[in-house]
Amino acid sequence: QVQLVESGGGLVQAGGSLRLSCAASRSIDSFELMEWYRQPPGMRRELVVSRGYGGSIYYADSVRGRFTLSGDNAKNTMYLQMNSLKPEDTAVYYCAATDDPDTRPYWGRGTQVTVSS
Repeated sequence: QVQLVESGGGLVQAGGSLRLSCAASRSIDSFELMEWYRQPPGMRRELVVSRGYGGSIYYADSVRGRFTLSGDNAKNTMYLQMNSLKPEDTAVYYCAATDDPDTRPYWGRGTQVTVSS
């Protein structure tokens, strides 16, 4: 059973930065997809960034230029560096990993990010 554990969330003022971590129970390169999603209060979960098997990275328009995805294979950990945070970035952030497109993703439990104005 794959486990994903997010950490690094917290309360930050607008304009500040946070780095989220997603620690996986196996190599992050073994997954077809690794992604970060977020769910703002009262809203649907939305894709923030996606990393494909070939290494291609897609950022949502709302975070492009402010958020950066990276990984540490030795630690089986994916990171999301979030800069220039805005109040609208407030959400629970979830890590997801997929073995292949025909299977359901594995999910972490999420980490809360709150950006005050």
